Amino acid sequence: MLKDKEQTIIEVQQLKKSFGDDVVLKDISETVKAGQVICVIGPSGAGKSTFLRCLNVLEEPTSGKVLFEGSDLTGIKEEELNRLRQKMGMVFQSFNLFPNLTVLDNLQLAPLKVRRLSADQAQKQAHKLLTQVGLADKSAEYPASLSGGQQQRVAIARALAMDPEVMLFDEPTSALDPEMVGEVLKVMRDLAHSGMTMVVVTHEMGFAKEVADQIWFMADGYIQEKGKPEDFFAHPKTERAQDFLSKILS
Repeated sequence: MLKDKEQTIIEVQQLKKSFGDDVVLKDISETVKAGQVICVIGPSGAGKSTFLRCLNVLEEPTSGKVLFEGSDLTGIKEEELNRLRQKMGMVFQSFNLFPNLTVLDNLQLAPLKVRRLSADQAQKQAHKLLTQVGLADKSAEYPASLSGGQQQRVAIARALAMDPEVMLFDEPTSALDPEMVGEVLKVMRDLAHSGMTMVVVTHEMGFAKEVADQIWFMADGYIQEKGKPEDFFAHPKTERAQDFLSKILS
């Protein structure tokens, strides 16, 4: 479901996250508008994945707020949180497919159980999504028979089967062999061009340059710098970003 471009989908207010004495996120306040593609980049250990998981409260923030379409996810009952989470598709580094279910059944399970679609509706939607990600001929296969890139495309299709309003991607290509990265990025690129709101933690700089509306550069628990890709990659303002880019783009 595409929203008005001016609508704020996610608003983060003074977000902090600690694990014991380790302060991973120190003070983050940002907004994601409808239709935006945000690419979050930065060095390992910067807190990028933790930040992403706080957006749908898979990680409970230590303090601060995460508002999704105006509702504070950190201050609501589990039932309401789960209802709102259904609008936030998430794709992880690992594919998390059900190994005992066929590809088709992986895509149909949540729409049948959670969205209460009819069997016919769920099956039609699953076939449509498999065609969208280039796997129309794999519906009867089991995950173990697929390549890593194919499994990740199934995982994206499964997230889309819940008809989300935003998609969160946590380094979706990091576990893939290099030759499989392109097929997953193509699906993500097509999704971005369709108008889907996306927050993507990635180390794929070419993808970030091409697809992102904004780059958020994270380091040391903060978003240190943000800007349009053409500005950020050509003229990073902070020393931390300059140092990072000099290492990965050299």
